[in-house]
Amino acid sequence: MQKILIADDNAQIVGILSDYAKKEGFAVTTVYDGENALELAYDGNFDIILLDVMMPKMDGFSVCREIRKTSDVPIIMITARTEDFDRIMGLDIGADDYIIKPFSPSEVMARIRAILRRIGKNEVGSEIFSQGSLLINLIEYITKINNQKIPLTKKETELLWTLATNQNKVFSRDALLNSLWGYDYYGDNRTVDTHIKRLRAKLDETDHPDWDIKTIWGVGYKFEVLNDEK
Repeated sequence: MQKILIADDNAQIVGILSDYAKKEGFAVTTVYDGENALELAYDGNFDIILLDVMMPKMDGFSVCREIRKTSDVPIIMITARTEDFDRIMGLDIGADDYIIKPFSPSEVMARIRAILRRIGKNEVGSEIFSQGSLLINLIEYITKINNQKIPLTKKETELLWTLATNQNKVFSRDALLNSLWGYDYYGDNRTVDTHIKRLRAKLDETDHPDWDIKTIWGVGYKFEVLNDEK
């Protein structure tokens, strides 16, 4: 099992990224300040590190510099700072990628997969999901039902992936909004309803009696596997 270190002083972000990383099959370690991040990076033998820039005790840039003195472990910097200088500095001191908040956790996982794939450490199958008639390929963003390609947008694919890979888990609209559109998205949760409606319309053009996206009234949505006799 591959190991990931998530270092960020925002507990909500850490929680969401942890859930997604576990779903991808990672063994997850979390910390909330730079000093602990550096200590664990030295001792943890991680396959990849997500490192927030603005952390207490020691900022992410300093942590990255120290790690690079002894290790070439892949590092993705995460920050709310949008200045080009910060992004360039992060890459110059050895970060492999640099993600600006707000972000989609699905995008972060895609970046992780791309880096691990590039260095030959990606575990086969983590980007492919199948359930009965449904196949989702998150490497190429291809969705098929009964081997027929469904023309989904990037966001629709990520929405379906989130629901399908968490079978029978009910997601509130706010949870989906935060996960897929980002923590600082200024829209409202009707955006989720609109995307679900469009997603269903495309999926329902092809017969799929073995699964469905269910509305849980007053709560949200879930991916449900159905009995064959339905």
